[in-house]
Amino acid sequence: MTDNQEWLVEQFEAQRAHLRAVAYRMLGSLSDAEDAVQASWIKLIRSDNDKVENIGGWMTTIVARICLDMLRSRKSKPEVQLDDSSPSEGVGTRDDESDPEREAQLADSVGIALMVVLDTLAPDERLAFVMHDIFAIPFDDIAPIVGRSPATTRQLASRARRRVRGMSAVPSAELNRQKQVVNAFLTAARAGDFNALLNLLDPDVVLRSDTVQLPSGENLEVQGAQRVAKMYTRRGGAEGIRPALVNGSVGLIVAPLGHLVLVIYLTFKEGKIAAIEAVSDPTRLRTTNLGILDP
Repeated sequence: MTDNQEWLVEQFEAQRAHLRAVAYRMLGSLSDAEDAVQASWIKLIRSDNDKVENIGGWMTTIVARICLDMLRSRKSKPEVQLDDSSPSEGVGTRDDESDPEREAQLADSVGIALMVVLDTLAPDERLAFVMHDIFAIPFDDIAPIVGRSPATTRQLASRARRRVRGMSAVPSAELNRQKQVVNAFLTAARAGDFNALLNLLDPDVVLRSDTVQLPSGENLEVQGAQRVAKMYTRRGGAEGIRPALVNGSVGLIVAPLGHLVLVIYLTFKEGKIAAIEAVSDPTRLRTTNLGILDP
């Protein structure tokens, strides 16, 4: 290995974690992110890199371009295959190819709701938002990646930002009260605190779910605070559930690895939860407006 190759390896390894973080937020998949990072290494060693002054910035741009291409092709191709480097060209091997536990931890650290909402953005919007709002990269540097002017790129990020934050349908004071109730509900459910759950549920609360079919073919329906509280004190009753802005008010989502599988619509009455509707129907999931909630 030449001195230049050794230097490139050192530079790449120093940037690998950052590049993976960028790619993961762009693609929402750890394995895809690792593919993108490995592809950036291939481009690095095959390029005229002697003239590159900022190797970190250059590689970030390359990863972003690769991710954008992958996002744009997802609609037409079920899976993007990238060339693997040969033993003489590659830098190690990716060690996270099949690690669902690590990916779950990574998705949770990024924010499950954020990952879900990012998946609803157009590729150019997602790139502009991730690069600028999360990694503080100037619009002048992002614009050439998406092939737009800096002003248009700023608009892409702004549009994405509005989608990510969502639009509240209730006054801010009411939204804060809803958040407090929902956070207390999740805390009580995870602790198996039956009495605390009763205090948070309206006595006539109704829970409906399209995820459980009764023998008659009807959807599950449970009425009354006592029965609903018992359901959520069962082991794992609130596992994987995260708060989010759902159609303008506080609701809940279940999204393993950032991929939405369940939305729970909540109705509030006098500071308590009066109705719970769990929906997994793909058509309804696609038409639900989601946003992240401020802490």
